Amino acid sequence: MPQQKQARRGPVRDRYFDLLRAVALFRVVLYHLTGWAWLPVVFPSMGVMFALAGNLMARSLKRPAVQVVRGRMRRLLPPLWLLGAVGVTGMLLQGWGPNDDGHPGWWWLHLTFWILPLSDPPYAEGLSGIHGLLGDNWASDLAGPLWYIRAYLWYVLLSPLLLRALRALPWPTILAPIALSAAFQFGYLELPGERIPSALTDFSTFGACWILGMAHQEGVLKRLPRYVVPSVAPLIGALGLWYAFGEGFKTGYDLDSIPFAQAVWSFATVLLLLHVSPSWSEWPRRLRRWDRVVTLLNSRAVTIYLWHNVCILIAATIWDQLWGFDVMYEHFTWLLESPWPVLVLAWLLIGSCVVWFGWMEDVAAKRKPQLWPDGGGKAARGRPRARAAHRG
Repeated sequence: MPQQKQARRGPVRDRYFDLLRAVALFRVVLYHLTGWAWLPVVFPSMGVMFALAGNLMARSLKRPAVQVVRGRMRRLLPPLWLLGAVGVTGMLLQGWGPNDDGHPGWWWLHLTFWILPLSDPPYAEGLSGIHGLLGDNWASDLAGPLWYIRAYLWYVLLSPLLLRALRALPWPTILAPIALSAAFQFGYLELPGERIPSALTDFSTFGACWILGMAHQEGVLKRLPRYVVPSVAPLIGALGLWYAFGEGFKTGYDLDSIPFAQAVWSFATVLLLLHVSPSWSEWPRRLRRWDRVVTLLNSRAVTIYLWHNVCILIAATIWDQLWGFDVMYEHFTWLLESPWPVLVLAWLLIGSCVVWFGWMEDVAAKRKPQLWPDGGGKAARGRPRARAAHRG
């Protein structure tokens, strides 16, 4: 009987992966606010997020591939449509239209990428927010995170083929995206235009991380001797950083502007994190205090990622307006120049977006909509913490 009850509940969430996703989201917001180039080195969030998504995708592909891909698209696209309904409407009200693109016919076609983002959706450039609240070029900040949605969609569509290749040729499949990234970086492969090269660059940069997540789910990494990953991964990571520092004099030491270095460093870090990979069905004692925060971040990961840029922009604009007060300027300059108050304000705004827009993730997943899904309600009824978590 206990086994039957456990089967009906479904698999228990791995809280280690939930913690990684929560840390990745926080790091993304901090990086986009401060621009500190060392943050992607300390924790390569995008590689980690793609690896975790690849792991979940491989687990889901035990069911028919068409059903799984359709389900993933259903979860991913409605939050994007809600962002587009707000953002595109705002751009249109400020006069954006087909003539701004120079090719009216293409503008209408590209507008469909707000519905199915197989390529980057178009946006208006140089728009000022209402009464300066959003600053200049707010539409660019709104559309900034959409590359992740586009890349995620392509990974989802290709996952059935990637999984077959992984089962047939594990390590050549895992390393193929890095080889493609090297071909782009060193000029062995050049493609015309912007949209196709941009999509292939993102695929080659983080594709190995996505496939590593699938390999972890398939047990590929467990077949390696335990000493291999701790011995090899640091050398691979050192190679990525060595190349990054060599190119840093041209790019400002930012991994985001050096795709090959980003690919190698992210691969090495993800490899180590998956190698460690403790299976936490329950939180370690020291981390239990973070249960509800981590649950909330995982439950609203897409909403937070889509809206965080706009929240940062509004928070920074509000904070900048305080420079106009003489008292603040004369006595609290150190506070005005600090990024931490802006970070706090940005997360308050992100929390409001979770309330206003996050319910769409529940609708997309065919769950009962909730305003603040941090697992507190279930925990309050006495369920064990591991069973109180919602799906991310």
